[in-house]
Amino acid sequence: MRALVLALVPLLVAAPVAAASTGVVVPVTQTRAFVDDESGVPANADADDPAIWVHPRSPERSVVLGTVKEGGLAAFDLEGRTLGTYPAPQAPNPDAKPGRFNNVDVLSRVAVGGVRRDLAFVSDRGRDRVRVYEIDPRGSAAGSAVVRDVTDPAARPVFSADEDEVDDQRTAYGLAAGQVDRTPVVVVNRRHETRVALLHVVPAAGGAVGTRVVSTVDLPSTFPLPDGTSWTPCEEPGEGPQLEGMVVDSANHVLYAAQEDVGIWRIPLTATGFGTPKLIDRVRSFGVPQTYDPETEECKGSGADPGFGGTHLEADAEGLTIGGDHLVASSQGDSRFVVYERTGRNRYVGEFRVGAGDGNDSVEHSDGAQLVTADLGDDYEEGLLVVHDGERMPAVGDLPTTGFAYVSWEDVLDTL
Repeated sequence: MRALVLALVPLLVAAPVAAASTGVVVPVTQTRAFVDDESGVPANADADDPAIWVHPRSPERSVVLGTVKEGGLAAFDLEGRTLGTYPAPQAPNPDAKPGRFNNVDVLSRVAVGGVRRDLAFVSDRGRDRVRVYEIDPRGSAAGSAVVRDVTDPAARPVFSADEDEVDDQRTAYGLAAGQVDRTPVVVVNRRHETRVALLHVVPAAGGAVGTRVVSTVDLPSTFPLPDGTSWTPCEEPGEGPQLEGMVVDSANHVLYAAQEDVGIWRIPLTATGFGTPKLIDRVRSFGVPQTYDPETEECKGSGADPGFGGTHLEADAEGLTIGGDHLVASSQGDSRFVVYERTGRNRYVGEFRVGAGDGNDSVEHSDGAQLVTADLGDDYEEGLLVVHDGERMPAVGDLPTTGFAYVSWEDVLDTL
């Protein structure tokens, strides 16, 4: 396994950009709500990240998958109806952490051991594994049998050296999958750290599927500023400026990765490793002095804004997805979505919010997102964008309530 450490380069101050007009789109539909509490069904379910599997012959039978943390994985049809929920693994012993599913991505007709299969890959941040599910070729017509767990029973932790380290929870966090030079790959980043790992998909005994780490890259935790000083994002003591949202652009051999308190990275990708990362946009608070307050357990401003931040992203920079000519990013701090060109200099294109309407809730503080630009029927002729909703209303009592919203990509293009 090879580790690549990025050499830091001075950052330029972006030219002033005129204030953007934020369009508003309304969901076509939304999934059921999930409640992060023991009383929920499934218990402790907290929606986070979606993925879309497109049926190759009958688009109306396509499937949306969503991670719901300790609640496991959920599957939905294109109407937002729940097909099934699939539990995360239980803790192996009373002192260990249970499974906690964070991100999910899909690869269609991927060759594993000479057989082409439709697979969903899930980062289990509780157990530091990549779990693998096979998607039934019938799609939503398969009902609750639409996915089955085919994870290698002998799967090793992605980052941890042993089970004791797993319980420290510096584990597999964000995840994206793709194919590079016909090689299926999974990319995973590490919670509370800046490390990103490239994994190959490998066959295992009895038709199971595993993954194997082949390379890593460490992104910066400290940044040189144009005034000659340096800046380190404020985090809880002992934690680094972590990443989560990622997407693999297989056609262009690029990984896009969102470092939550920093911005969006573009990283060249080969089947065996990473090229030199480049920061293509920064959050507005980039370079702002902050200090951690142990009483409130929050970071607070401790100096004037030096003006080195970007103009579009409000930290955290979160979910990333691509489709057609566009890269879409969740600006979680102010509940917007920012759209960039997918290639070239990744020029800013526009932005939008997902508002309430047609009996559906607005989307707030979104984590993950997934876009496909295939024709999925009357409601999604130009494609479907599924986004996480971090504050589903009406909430279930005073309990944290979340879900997923389906948006017509044609509606988004109209706003842009």
